[in-house]
Parts: sequence; C-alpha cells; structure tokens
Amino acid sequence: MASKTSGNWKGWAQFAVAIAALIVLPFFLYPVFLAKVLCFALFAAAFNLLLGFAGLLSFGHAAFFGFSAYVSAHAAKEWGFTPELAILAGTVVAAFLGAVIGLLAIRRQGIYFAMVTLALAQMVFFICIQAPFTHGEDGIQGVPRGHFLGIVDLESNFAIYYFVLAVFLIGVMVIYRTVHSPFGQVLKSIRENEPRAISLGYDADRYKLMAFILSATIAGMAGSTKVLVFKLASLTDVAWQMSGEVVLMTILGGVGTMLGPIVGASIIVTMQNYLAEVGQLTLIIQGLVFMFCVLLFRRGIVGEIKHRWTQMRGGKDEPAHLSPGKATGETDGAPVTHG
Repeated sequence: MASKTSGNWKGWAQFAVAIAALIVLPFFLYPVFLAKVLCFALFAAAFNLLLGFAGLLSFGHAAFFGFSAYVSAHAAKEWGFTPELAILAGTVVAAFLGAVIGLLAIRRQGIYFAMVTLALAQMVFFICIQAPFTHGEDGIQGVPRGHFLGIVDLESNFAIYYFVLAVFLIGVMVIYRTVHSPFGQVLKSIRENEPRAISLGYDADRYKLMAFILSATIAGMAGSTKVLVFKLASLTDVAWQMSGEVVLMTILGGVGTMLGPIVGASIIVTMQNYLAEVGQLTLIIQGLVFMFCVLLFRRGIVGEIKHRWTQMRGGKDEPAHLSPGKATGETDGAPVTHG
C-alpha cells in the first residue's frame, strides 16, 4: 500500500512539473508555434487511442481533423460563435462523422479496415472541395479568434496558447481516463486477442466502434482548435497526407504509450518549422529520421526508453504494440490481458 501511494505521489509530482514547464515555455519560444505543437500532439494522442489501445490502423483520420476545422471556422466567421462554441460545434460534427464512418468500417479488419477509412476520408475531401461553405481551394480565411467566454481576448498570442493548452489538457485527460478504465482494459484485450475477448462475452465491434468515435471526436477537437490558432481552414488539413503524418507521429513517438504521440508530434512539427527553408527536402529528412528511429527504436522513442528502463530495473515489460501481425489485424494466440 505504501509503495502504491508513493507511486501515485510520484506520478502527480511529474505531472505538476510538466504543467509548470508548459506554462513558462511560451516565454522562451514562439507561442503560436507551441500552440501548433499542442494541436498536433492532441491529434496524435487521439489517433493513438485507436491504434495503440484498440489495434485499429486508420488511414482516414484527417477527415475528422480537417472537416471539424471547416465547421469551426464557418461557425466562428459566419455565425459569430465564440471560440468555445466554435470548437464544440466542430467536435460534435467530428463525433457524428466518426459514428457514420465507424459503422461502415468497423466490421472490416486489418488492411481492409485501413483502406475503407482511407476511401471514406477521400469522400470527405471531395466534399470539402465542392461544398460552397468551404470556399474550395481558397479555404476559409480570416477566422476570428474571438473572446473566450466573452471576456478573454484570444487575439493575443499568449492568450491563444494558454487556451490551446487548456483544450489539450482536457483531451489528454479524457484519453488517459479512458485507457485506465475498465473500457480501456477491454480494448487492450481485443487488441491482443479479439477471438478470445469475444469468447469471454465482449461485443468487440461495439467496443471498437466506441473507441473509433471517441478517437474521431478528440481528433475533431484538435482540428477545431488549430483553426483558431492560424485563423485558417484549408484542404491541407483534410488531405490524405495529413492522415499519413499522424501515423508517422504516433509510430515515431511510440504506439500504445501516453507520452509517445506527444513526443512524436513535437519532433515532426519542429522539423517542419525549422526545416521549412529547404523546401521539399524536408520530406526526405523526415523519411531518413523515421527510418533511423524504426531501425533503432522498434517500439518508438518513448516505448523503447520505457522498455530499456524496465529492463534495467529487472521488471517485465509488455511486448511491442505494433508488429506486422498486430498492424494488419492478425492474432498470435497470446492470452488476453485485463490488467
């Protein structure tokens, strides 16, 4: 009991230090850049909920990220919604879209599931090109940041950063609570061995659908928040390349870890920001970094560090969450873990 209490205090202390660091960080780095990192970190964390804990590889998450961005931008600019209501509108639409796509895709497994999500996401991309309210290739520009609760003016870069930080923390806490709930334990069981989870009486499709909707909802929250940071909703956010980027961020940081997607998103966004001057070479450099990390960090950066630390302490570590079999929905007969 004493060791468990000590572990809880240690965890809370680390969380407090992380929050303190995030609070003071904009005094040393550009607040808008940091806000962008937080938006993509939340997007990657939402995707990791689906891939890392439910074992579902989606190639269509840009649909939720980008379409919710359009909805929030339109609500804020044309309807005069306050920033919190604009984000709420985009998040609700992302949840609805996640339910529709999830119902169509969730009964497929492995590569078939990934291809269905990609195809449906491309349909959303086509809608975004054709729909009048999106303004086609021009996007929705000049989106007002507005006043939070009618009081705080978010036109200040510091104000928008702390607003994004609050949204980020809410999203991450929802994911953390989900993963460490009985629902999250069932998801892990389905990820490890779906037939056995079904034999124990769990409705695997229902659990995966709920995870898909929650992941889409939080991804939509991230996209809606990014609109307020850059005052722009564009086709870039809903294109298939964005779905590829979030996969890269998650795998790079560590699939199935809470911190991994955040680290991966931070690295990718930082590279894009500071290597912008080299143009298309940025993609080549990203590819080389990804290859380097895959060869040296099979579990991702955070996953590998966690694995090595556990080995040093003589503990038993979990197997890598993303292997070729797991990524394509194959099972290896491993026992279901509920703990």
